[in-house]
Amino acid sequence: MDDKTRTELEAAAFRRLRDHLAERTDVQNIDMMNLAGFCRNCLSRWYQEAAAERGMDMDKDQSREIVYGMPYSEWRDKYQTEATAEQADAFSKSAPHD
Repeated sequence: MDDKTRTELEAAAFRRLRDHLAERTDVQNIDMMNLAGFCRNCLSRWYQEAAAERGMDMDKDQSREIVYGMPYSEWRDKYQTEATAEQADAFSKSAPHD
């Protein structure tokens, strides 16, 4: 497989993951961190870091809007719930946290 095709497939897979997470607003970031060790905020940070590696200026809010599909504050107000004691306990026991 050539590099261009590989990059296009990887980009398509990222977009599909992003879109899937946009549809699954019931899945909280803390649950993702507890189960998989990453969350939407991690994806947005990785996106921002990739932009910086290419000399592009992108701040946290811009990268979060790409991943969340809306400003983070809006997503948080609409969909984020308070972590349960069990979620918080599991999060504090898992490491490392990025």
